[in-house]
Amino acid sequence: MADNNTEKWMLKGPEFTNCLCSYGCPCQFMAPSTHGRCEAIVCGEIEEGYFNDTKLDGLRWATVYKWPGEIAQGNGTQQVIIDEKATAEQREALRKILHGESTTPMSNHFFIFNAMSSEVLDTVYAPFELSIDIAGRRAKATVPGMLEVSGEPIKSPFDGSDYHARINLPNGFEYTVAEVGSGTSKSTGGVPLEFKDSYGQFCALHLNQDGVIR
Repeated sequence: MADNNTEKWMLKGPEFTNCLCSYGCPCQFMAPSTHGRCEAIVCGEIEEGYFNDTKLDGLRWATVYKWPGEIAQGNGTQQVIIDEKATAEQREALRKILHGESTTPMSNHFFIFNAMSSEVLDTVYAPFELSIDIAGRRAKATVPGMLEVSGEPIKSPFDGSDYHARINLPNGFEYTVAEVGSGTSKSTGGVPLEFKDSYGQFCALHLNQDGVIR
């Protein structure tokens, strides 16, 4: 159970991830990353959520991560970006969730990524545009001066048609099923990154303080 059992939270909504790996992302299969290091931008929207008595519905967020080697080797840098329209109470609640606080150890990706980061930059509150279509495998996120993210279906090299693939992780700590696509992104904030036509992942998050709700 979470360290502080007086704090209960839940979030439900779409998430898009674009990382440095080739399509499929070996990390999803407990294999070494494509380039021997991990860099990723993750963004999402809370369709329904709360932290104790604080509602989180409608808030958008992003996390930017960079590790010099594999995630399990640590020494990562991360920065959280939260929709500026959040109230003070919502900002603190979502900051805690995205940093893996008030969470059972090792129960979700936010906790693990935070535990493997030696440098956690100050949270940024900024205007946020976001759209994620999981079934259509399309996403777009913009945080002016910080992020430009886009996702689309993988294109067949044979006939140019949309290629459809999924990953199913029955015991995954982030999702159960993810649609696989292509991402192109650029981060110019505290963790500068840039990807083009690399692994894109579209999934529905449904988490609470104890992990994935299935």
